[in-house]
Amino acid sequence: MASRKDDILLIGLGRFGRALALTMTELGHDVLAIDASAKACQAMSGDLAHVVQADATDPEALRQVGADQFRSAVVAIGNDIQASIMATFALVDFGVPRIWAKAITSQHGAILQRVGAHRVVFPERDMGVRVAHTMIGRTIDYVELDDEFVLIETTVPREVAGKSIADAGVRSTYEVSILCVKRPGGKFTYATQETILNLGDLVVLFGETRKAEAFAALT
Repeated sequence: MASRKDDILLIGLGRFGRALALTMTELGHDVLAIDASAKACQAMSGDLAHVVQADATDPEALRQVGADQFRSAVVAIGNDIQASIMATFALVDFGVPRIWAKAITSQHGAILQRVGAHRVVFPERDMGVRVAHTMIGRTIDYVELDDEFVLIETTVPREVAGKSIADAGVRSTYEVSILCVKRPGGKFTYATQETILNLGDLVVLFGETRKAEAFAALT
């Protein structure tokens, strides 16, 4: 079979899997989606070019559909933890270079990592964290980069309004970095130390979690 280095293998067509498959397709990737449910496969057959009903816990079934030829794979099975682990193990055994897997509990995630998944994602937990932070203060969006650093989209606080980033001491006083600024009705543009921060502007900032959250909590 020809190389599928730019293609994506997706196992599991639940809500997360469907959204991922459609987005990857929109981004120009060829997606092979696999699900054990004939109903799930039929529902996506009109949206995806390659949908196969197969038992992803069976290595031979995966091999027959060419799963061992992919360089990138996502195991999007959530509710059936055993199936998730077995499918991930099969891909690891095939030597797939990049395997992402969805987990629903911390224990599930730890097992997936031990099995060999290169990255484990927690969609429900991560979205819960994002929503919780956007309900507090001026935070509009919140993305954890790891346990210690975050990206936050927020509005300019009164304490720094009317000043340049340098004069406001964003780096020296608050120990965060403003990456870009969006004026009302405008588009995001790269920020420099000379950029003036106005009330009503949106900013995207980066920093240690505690310090970035503190800046977003300023009045």
